[in-house]
Amino acid sequence: MQIKEISKLNQPTEQELLTIWESSVRATHKFLNNDEILQIRNYVPQAFKQVEHLLIIIDHEQIKGFMGINDQKVEMLFIDAQTRSKGYGSKLLNYGIQELNIDELAVNEQNPQAVGFYEHLGFKVVKRSETDDQGNPYPILKMKLFN
Repeated sequence: MQIKEISKLNQPTEQELLTIWESSVRATHKFLNNDEILQIRNYVPQAFKQVEHLLIIIDHEQIKGFMGINDQKVEMLFIDAQTRSKGYGSKLLNYGIQELNIDELAVNEQNPQAVGFYEHLGFKVVKRSETDDQGNPYPILKMKLFN
């Protein structure tokens, strides 16, 4: 298992990350319908370009997941649906904590698996908003790392 930072995202890797993003969202974001997922998917490539650090986790020469970080905040963390619960997310998050000093993130309240995952790794809810960043009625939990 290897974690690498992508400094320049090429088209094939971008497509692979987009596929991972969609598989992860379909497995965990049950509150979104198909049209909403497809609409959000259009913005994901731009989100890749807006993070300071884009990290991928590779196992057996395949990308299993990725994480985007700005400053000390996790902006995105997605693991391929076929390989969830195998430690890839924990490895990425722990790497970010140790190497990039991440200590905050935001997560959809309606994604209880993710909330539990982050709580298990030491994050606690410090704020709740009724809507997401686009103003949609999906409550967001702001979480901070407490050791």
